[in-house]
Amino acid sequence: MRKLCILLAAAAPLGAQQAPPVRLIDLPSASSKPIIGNAVAVRALPGGRVLVNDVQKRQLLMFDQSLSNFTVVADSVLGGSNAYGRSGGSIIPYFADSTLFVDPGDLSMFVIDPNGAISRVAAVPRSQDAMMLGSNLLGSPGLDSKGRIVYRSSLLRMMPTASKGANGAPAFPELPDSSAIVRVDLTSRKVDTAAWYKIAKTKMNVVQSEKGISMTSEINPMQTIDDWAVTDDGAIAIVRGRDYHIDWVDADNHVTSTAKIPFDWQRLSDEDKVAVIDSAKAAMEASRAKAMSGGGGPMVAGSGGGGPIVMSFSMGGGGGGDVGAAKRGAEGALNMPPLNFVAPSELPDYRPAIFAGSSRADLDGNLWIRTSATRKGAISGPIYDVVNRKGELVDRIQIPSGRTIVGFGKGGVVFMLARDDKGAWIERTSVAPHTRS
Repeated sequence: MRKLCILLAAAAPLGAQQAPPVRLIDLPSASSKPIIGNAVAVRALPGGRVLVNDVQKRQLLMFDQSLSNFTVVADSVLGGSNAYGRSGGSIIPYFADSTLFVDPGDLSMFVIDPNGAISRVAAVPRSQDAMMLGSNLLGSPGLDSKGRIVYRSSLLRMMPTASKGANGAPAFPELPDSSAIVRVDLTSRKVDTAAWYKIAKTKMNVVQSEKGISMTSEINPMQTIDDWAVTDDGAIAIVRGRDYHIDWVDADNHVTSTAKIPFDWQRLSDEDKVAVIDSAKAAMEASRAKAMSGGGGPMVAGSGGGGPIVMSFSMGGGGGGDVGAAKRGAEGALNMPPLNFVAPSELPDYRPAIFAGSSRADLDGNLWIRTSATRKGAISGPIYDVVNRKGELVDRIQIPSGRTIVGFGKGGVVFMLARDDKGAWIERTSVAPHTRS
């Protein structure tokens, strides 16, 4: 395999650390056929096999080392003993190369052995946390060194009870700006809080009229947040977005903070902030227009720098006129309410270093953090900072455009989801061992 190519010079030193140069990841050594819908997580297994969680097609697929052949471990057809479930689930690394698959819809989970066979089925430990435990999109659940599952807690457990406003309308409770990372013991079902981290906050506006109640959100597309992942030795790594350092939480709740990670912070001018709002608005309007043309469903849109999920809906009877309500036009077309954004002045003065869901732990003791760093003229995709267990920035890797990292194997192996207009597929590539510390 050819050596990795050095692309760019390193950023200026910051503190005791110096940023290494950005390098382009190697060409893939194997690729599957374009048969994937949306693979959000993969699990590397002995013998080069790969378990793939395709949440769009609702399937678990076991590929061989060549990625050319596969068997179906869990199917989208309901009613069978290996039914995937009615919605997207999660895969969680478990003991001795086995894997947990969590089905949040049926509040169940089953253990998959290294050969892809389902060995046993059990109920989720806490039904109220099934959605968070059963999602590879809302964090990366993993096992700590004591065998407890680590995952993000449900926001519903932390929200205050709704009250009445001055005009008698329900006052929507203020959504929290932080979330708990919890651990559950599958034997005792005991849950404890390991840490807290900052999340994007959504402001909800409630309006009551004679025709009912409507709620709209005020969108901030660029918020400074934290992110987290479970490392291969069972520690929790919390990436703090405010100054870009890592807090490491072990299984006994000992917290170690390492130095700030070098980063080229980009100051946002007033004009830059306006451009961020305009760009986010255009992207979200295009996204929901595409969603509405595809047959409806709830309106959801994700923001750019780790921002909130946006929802717009109304309650009550009567015709049109409710703020935030979707209405039928004269020709029967569905007209969605306008998107409401915060003032540009409410954006941070510096572009945040990280996004929500940026962090993934590899199997070689490193944390990969997808950053907001970009390079003018670059034809490749996101840049990842690779940080070792000491908190040292040991590598900076840029992946090709149209790719997303979805998992790792030992020895620098990286699995990516690739997509074009013909479909999506899984690629396996690597980072040369001599480039890592």
